[in-house]
Amino acid sequence: MNASALKAELFAYAREIGIDKIGVCSAEPFDELRVRLTEHRKKGYDSGFEEKDIEKRVDPSLTVPGAQSIIAIAVAYPSKMPYNPAQAPGAYRGVMARVSWGQDYHHVLKERLQALKDFLLERIPHAKAEIMVDTGVLSDRAVAERAGLGWIGKNTALITPEFGSWVYLGEMVTDVFLPRDEPMSDGCGECTRCLDACPTAALVQPRQLNARRCLAYLTLTRGSLEEKDREKIGARLYGCDTCQTVCPYNQRVNATHQEEFRPDPETSKPLLKPLLCMTKSEFREKYGASSASWRGKKPIQRNAIIALAHFKDTTAVPELAKLLYEDPRPVIRETAAWALHKIGGEEAERVLITAESKETDPTVKRQLQQYLEGSNKNCTGRS
Repeated sequence: MNASALKAELFAYAREIGIDKIGVCSAEPFDELRVRLTEHRKKGYDSGFEEKDIEKRVDPSLTVPGAQSIIAIAVAYPSKMPYNPAQAPGAYRGVMARVSWGQDYHHVLKERLQALKDFLLERIPHAKAEIMVDTGVLSDRAVAERAGLGWIGKNTALITPEFGSWVYLGEMVTDVFLPRDEPMSDGCGECTRCLDACPTAALVQPRQLNARRCLAYLTLTRGSLEEKDREKIGARLYGCDTCQTVCPYNQRVNATHQEEFRPDPETSKPLLKPLLCMTKSEFREKYGASSASWRGKKPIQRNAIIALAHFKDTTAVPELAKLLYEDPRPVIRETAAWALHKIGGEEAERVLITAESKETDPTVKRQLQQYLEGSNKNCTGRS
């Protein structure tokens, strides 16, 4: 089949199955990316979630031998909820990043890419093709940029003219030749809003992110967080959208046409206190179909504790006390102790005193002792 005609058919079918943007680029190695990734790793900026083998990340032929083309796709998602659920003292809410709204995008995009792959194989039965979304070895953004879907902004997100950076990305590597699309020019200009707004200065320079300092990464970790990071997280439960919400290309953009990604405000901005005692089965029922579920409930519960401290919610003291007394996870107990100390008040202090006498984990016990010593010094200073 003529390559141009095949490409036209693929593009037309992509639109039929709900793919918002599609482009094609060569499968030649991403040599410039290799240099950046090597430097990135030397500086310790990796998150640890990436593919460890840099060569696999930059050479598509290691995924599909004889690879000639990569088909890149983008699917838009909403940036605004249909309404903001009520928030009040005693009924504070946390925030889930937009990538977790609606159904898990990994499944949605893989289904559409699989349909596109099947369409290709119907026409070229002997073709080889491999699809990937986010967790694949290639850099989705580097592929999308080369295929002309947009450009990589200073916040390291791919920015499209139509949908800003509110897009999910995926690709299909194939040994079939298809005509290439032209990359776009950089549209960021002199703007530095994303760099200026980053809460932890994780954007160390344009298009370079120290993932270990990014709040999106910190909300996903399962361990204890440093106090300075707890202060920065605020009410974030999963992910961080700050560098995207300030981007001029994302203003007044709200793609609501993808039904799978329409958010449920009660899930996307949930009440905090119910999260503290949520069981595994309850968590799976509420968040199992969302991309927020992949790290389990522990990070979200820890972050909910931090959010309650951020709001200084005194009505949460009984729930936090129950966690401090009974939860088997030291990270949760330690975070609950910190939250009670931050909320303050006589009731919270009584809980800390009782917990210190019972605590067996040395790290948690040491933290409790420090909080109580600090309270005693403050009392002495006021007498």
